[in-house]
Amino acid sequence: MALRRSASKLVGDLPAVLSRSAAFLHSHATSFGFKEVGEDEKSKLVGNVFSSVASNYDLMNDMMSVGLHRLWKDRLVSKLNPFPGMKHLDVAGGTGDVAFRVLESIKNVGRRAMQDGLTEIEEDTQIYICDINPHMLNVGKKRAVELGLGEERCLHWVEGDAEALSFEDRSMDGYTIAFGIRNVTHIEKVLAEAYRVLKRGGRFLCLELSHVDIPIFKQIYDYYSFSIIPAIGELVAGDRESYQYLVESIRRFPNQETFARMIADAGFQKVEYENLVGGVVAIHSGLKL
Repeated sequence: MALRRSASKLVGDLPAVLSRSAAFLHSHATSFGFKEVGEDEKSKLVGNVFSSVASNYDLMNDMMSVGLHRLWKDRLVSKLNPFPGMKHLDVAGGTGDVAFRVLESIKNVGRRAMQDGLTEIEEDTQIYICDINPHMLNVGKKRAVELGLGEERCLHWVEGDAEALSFEDRSMDGYTIAFGIRNVTHIEKVLAEAYRVLKRGGRFLCLELSHVDIPIFKQIYDYYSFSIIPAIGELVAGDRESYQYLVESIRRFPNQETFARMIADAGFQKVEYENLVGGVVAIHSGLKL
């Protein structure tokens, strides 16, 4: 009798259970670090993380990578091979780190090629820094002023979503995203948008923390990631949880080969990647032909 009542209760509750399950499935559960969350929740949680870390972002990058992130970004921009007059989009680049390097590279080309100043470059070159987080953009704008780039007419700061860019089709010569794509909800949408906004011949470049396969080095790297980085976050930024998420998000990101296939599936040709520091980071690239 008790079993029958329990069964009846289960059947009675089934619509509510199914409704809750359907709602969760409808939200397309995704990962936030090692946790499974709904898509809407993830975007809010990631936004909170970067609002929290924005003021200490550059300092923490230096401490976590022992300054190597600067060399990695230099390598990214050298592979982009910027040129005067290009229209370039740097996504998830609110602090301006990559955009400033692109501009400096273009100016260096201009200095070698022109004898009468940089007027032509300033008029023709357009560099767009797009970030979904206004706090990160504010950090970048402040840094631009500190570096004497506050009056640069070619730098444009845009608050926007990598999964739904506001830029026109085939409007950009180059697209970069550094340490940002693993935080999005739909990687495929980001890649599709990158492909859409690039001109024919345009290049996609992604710098991202990746997967280490060397056994002994992997053990050391895992210990550093899960034990040291969150501790540094707590000590320097007073925020252990955000840096715990950042470490976990690396492990949930597709490995190099899988991500390369995703880039190719988005339509890019000549897809390749370069591992740096044994795969701690990788630079993926592709061309829109």
